[in-house]
Amino acid sequence: MPLSPQSHAIPRHRKPIRHAIGMACLALATQASAQATAEATERLPQVTVTGNPLGNNDGVQAVQALQGDALVWRSESTLGETLSSTPGVSSSYFGPNASRPIIRGMDGDRIKILNNSLTSQDLSALSNDHSVPLDSLAVERIEVLRGPSAIMYGGSAVGGVVNLIDNRIPSQPITALSGRSDVGWASGNQETRGAAMLELGNGQYAVHADAFGRHSLDQAVPDTLACEKTGSPSSAKAICNSNNSANGYALGGSVFWDKGYLGLSGNTYRSSYGAVAEDNVRIDMKNDRYALESEIRQPVAMVDSLHFQWGNTDYTHTEFDEGAAGTVFAQKGNDIRLSAKHQAFDTALGRVQGSLGWQGENTQFVADGPEAFMPATQTRLSALYLFEEWRQPWGNVSMGLRSESVTVEGDAFTKGAINRDAAATSNRFSPLSSALGLLVKLSPEWSVKGHLAQTQRAPKDYELRADGVHVATAAYEEGSTNLGTEKSRQVDLGVNWAKGPHKLSLNYFVTRFDNYIGLNANGEVVNEDDEVDVVNCGVSAPENGCFTKYTFSASRAEFKGYELETWLRLTGNQGLLQDGGDAVWDLALRADAVRATNLDTTQALPRIPPVRLGATLARLSGPWRMALGVDHANAPRLGPDQRATSAYRLWNAHVSYRQKINANQALWYVRVDNLTDQLAYPATSVLTSTALDAVSGRPKAPLPGTSLKLGVQVDF
Repeated sequence: MPLSPQSHAIPRHRKPIRHAIGMACLALATQASAQATAEATERLPQVTVTGNPLGNNDGVQAVQALQGDALVWRSESTLGETLSSTPGVSSSYFGPNASRPIIRGMDGDRIKILNNSLTSQDLSALSNDHSVPLDSLAVERIEVLRGPSAIMYGGSAVGGVVNLIDNRIPSQPITALSGRSDVGWASGNQETRGAAMLELGNGQYAVHADAFGRHSLDQAVPDTLACEKTGSPSSAKAICNSNNSANGYALGGSVFWDKGYLGLSGNTYRSSYGAVAEDNVRIDMKNDRYALESEIRQPVAMVDSLHFQWGNTDYTHTEFDEGAAGTVFAQKGNDIRLSAKHQAFDTALGRVQGSLGWQGENTQFVADGPEAFMPATQTRLSALYLFEEWRQPWGNVSMGLRSESVTVEGDAFTKGAINRDAAATSNRFSPLSSALGLLVKLSPEWSVKGHLAQTQRAPKDYELRADGVHVATAAYEEGSTNLGTEKSRQVDLGVNWAKGPHKLSLNYFVTRFDNYIGLNANGEVVNEDDEVDVVNCGVSAPENGCFTKYTFSASRAEFKGYELETWLRLTGNQGLLQDGGDAVWDLALRADAVRATNLDTTQALPRIPPVRLGATLARLSGPWRMALGVDHANAPRLGPDQRATSAYRLWNAHVSYRQKINANQALWYVRVDNLTDQLAYPATSVLTSTALDAVSGRPKAPLPGTSLKLGVQVDF
């Protein structure tokens, strides 16, 4: 039924409507411009670049790419939720405006988030309420990578790599005007969204420009929740303080010559959203980023190409409590990559091709305000990496090596009424990681693959120097400068089958840590000054100024599980589907599971995704696509201090129609999420195990209720 505005939502106004109308006009304008363009637009092939650094399409690494229509259908306001239905990937879900991908049960800094293969350098891993300053509306493709080539991106990529690719620096010549516009609306949070992209070139020069905007009210849910905003306490079927406004724009360009290109881009991202753990707190975030990229082909003998990238990030977010500026978190950083791909040559093991590279990072972090729970820090990284691949008719062998030098320096830190002082510190680490992979083609349809990896990760600054109340997790967190390099070993086995439209992918993995760095309760309940207050802190009660104390400490741990994905053509054309022709029915099945255990205590690690099963039945007929899907999550295996959640089942459906307009196309789509309005709580969210809602007595942020989403994307 229609959703009525809630008393505690941000007031309805015309700004979102103006944005939607404006973007719709832009969509029509670009469509008309395209119709008037006589020269056909050249389309570049879509290639998975992160997982195939050598340009091969059949590597050992497990790669999943979300692009094209699939990206349109699954796009959400956060990166974690956009990828959450991908086998092996779940979401940290801190309400509808902040979530990070969790891969194979690992989150935070064990997942490397990249933008065009450069480190994002935001603070989303520091706290679950910090969003990733990248929006799926502004990207062309999202890649998820696990395997030997992940070594190129660091020991912190032990869980995997997520790369968002946007072509803001064109790497191939553009010879005509092309573009894309996208507008949409959603009922569950009254979201209006829009994006536009234009590219223009003459073969020697190319320019890229894009912009996007999102505006939403509080997220509707199938439960009555409290809203304790000062001056207007209320209750409604919505997550209090979950509204959001975000926008961004970018401009980039490249110049091309016979053997290479040079490009530069700049982009900005702004958002203002409610911190759903605190009804009166909003976060205003800004992220400005500049990037430079160049490639020179065959610069010297034996070198196939030389590739250079530089990125500069200036990230700040301010937390406002009842409109007054409070704590400010800021980070500035630079990331430089230089890699050389050598020419292929023959050996006794087969034809060899590889890449040698260097990466340097320098980040400066500072927090200022009452909720600054760690001192200012500076982190410097220098790394050498090597990736080689031997190719044979029967398959290939891949090898990756990476050696790092990491220095983390922390300032002196004074915090709390007891004037507790912590001296400045400097920690240095020398992680060394390696991986070996094998792919064997058993037949034209079947292949098996496996890889072994030994990965080392330097502790992050907050794992070393945190010392204070972390409001987002309702805990007192304490780091340890005695932490050593985190070490792990991984075995990954997989089988793939493809025959016409039929596909099957099955992966099994085991990752064992010698010293897994986790946030573990030490049995104390303290006040904000780290004092054990027996009188007032008999139980953990954040509303009384008392918090359970957690310490970053190391233990032995094991992660093991599987990922299954298959696509079957049930009826109709058994070849590759082309436009037109008879209707076909396809069935997609997916499943994943991960079991993570603290081997020192034999307890489950907290907030690990439960067993998940999913299926989608789709009918494709000419320009029409209709699909009905279901995703089931079991009750989780509980870790320490984790609240039990029930199993849940979410149904979804979508219909799309692709319209051809001369040489251009429009994709019209309708999607309904959570068809049955199921009340569900994600086991991976810290909110599920922290503060309870005053009205329902249940966690504050369930998954969204039923939502109708409408949109159109125009390409020309």
